[in-house]
Amino acid sequence: MANAKIVPVILAGGSGTRLWPVSRDSMPKQFLALGGKHTFYQQTLLRVPGASDTVAAPIIVTSEDFRFFARRQAAELGIDATIVLEPARRDSAAAIFTAAQIAANLYGEDCLVLALAADHLVPDVELFRNALLAAAEVAQDGYIVTFGIKPTEPRTSYGYIKPGAALGTAGASRVASFVEKPDRETAERYLAEGYLWNSGNFIFPASLMLAEAERFEPAILAGTTAAIEAAKEDIGFIRLDKAAFATIPAKSIDYAVLERTDKAAVIEGRFAWSDIGSWDAVRELGPVLDGGNVTHGPVSLLDSHDVFIHSEGPLVTGIGLEGITVVASDDAILVMPSNRSQDVKDLVAGLKAEKRNEANEHIRIHRPWGTYETICRGERFHVKKIVVEPGAILSLQKHHHRAEHWVIVKGTAEVTQGDRTYIVNENQSTYHPIGEIHRVANPGKIPLELIEVQTGSYLGEDDIVRYEDVYNRA
Repeated sequence: MANAKIVPVILAGGSGTRLWPVSRDSMPKQFLALGGKHTFYQQTLLRVPGASDTVAAPIIVTSEDFRFFARRQAAELGIDATIVLEPARRDSAAAIFTAAQIAANLYGEDCLVLALAADHLVPDVELFRNALLAAAEVAQDGYIVTFGIKPTEPRTSYGYIKPGAALGTAGASRVASFVEKPDRETAERYLAEGYLWNSGNFIFPASLMLAEAERFEPAILAGTTAAIEAAKEDIGFIRLDKAAFATIPAKSIDYAVLERTDKAAVIEGRFAWSDIGSWDAVRELGPVLDGGNVTHGPVSLLDSHDVFIHSEGPLVTGIGLEGITVVASDDAILVMPSNRSQDVKDLVAGLKAEKRNEANEHIRIHRPWGTYETICRGERFHVKKIVVEPGAILSLQKHHHRAEHWVIVKGTAEVTQGDRTYIVNENQSTYHPIGEIHRVANPGKIPLELIEVQTGSYLGEDDIVRYEDVYNRA
């Protein structure tokens, strides 16, 4: 590895609406396991070499909503990451400048920052690491080095890089130009002329990125500097200052620096790569069955060809289908011609404009302590299944407009109500009237499952007053 310490930075704050209805704002694609045993975020963590004398533990840049996903999924791999919380979305320039400053503070300005998107797929880890070795060598010579991918077809959904003059390292060259997503004819010409796909992953000296930030985007750099200086540590997370971060203009790192610097280089990565930016890309992950069909989950087809069906639960059946994509979740179904997968983001934008809850949230909602999901709801009642992980505890809370009845169906519950604490076992229940202070904890070794029946005049999730909370939400 290069002499300078390499600091992996994983950008894990995106929403991933192109993979709706499976990926939503409440649980975006980077934290889903669509491509195998591990989530895309976990695969990204496993792709970089482990912490050593030459490679630092990773820095994760994500949002408030995803902080516990990021920590839990890293911990499942035995990885202790530094997790930085952005208080608002300001696109990738702010995230990269922030990460470069924190890396420089921790490891010195000579460190090399390896910036990786959390939601990309690279199946061959060894080939990626070989490219990383070469890219680190070039970066140490004073370049911002993008991983360019040798195209396999004229994709119109990717940006491209035109390589310029060759550099001393094999496969490395200066960047002649970055170009936006082309039409089909232009993409075919790019392939013939040796252009590379722009993977959006790169490595650079922290000092160089900060110098270019000062040169091209001093306002963004000033905002990130102020946000870091006023940051607070919060149960192991670095929480950037909200007021300072709010002043930062939103701009991608491509527009802010990469397309303007004269220090841009590209290394040709010969590894397979996908940004999993559409259901077409997910389709490519699965084995092709008879008739050219690709299916995942409970699916049964009759006389159907060139069909992609992905089901997260319900049985999906089809007769005489051709060139169709169907994606089914517990509460929403997407049906479209397979060649329209790039339009999903426009569909979701329409659902959000209609204020459809399905556009943003799943039936199953993840919380730091576990999950809850709606079973049934009406005008004055709401029935949920709640799962509390072993050792987890909910906040001490009360509600102004609803009462709650809990029935324990699995495990043991430690219930606090008012000034007393007691145990509730399987097949037992407990009741909390309106205004009663209460909480539940799982003191056991297995997940606690309970059915909660809410009744009252208002059942919104914002009817909650927290008095104590181990996750600092009070």
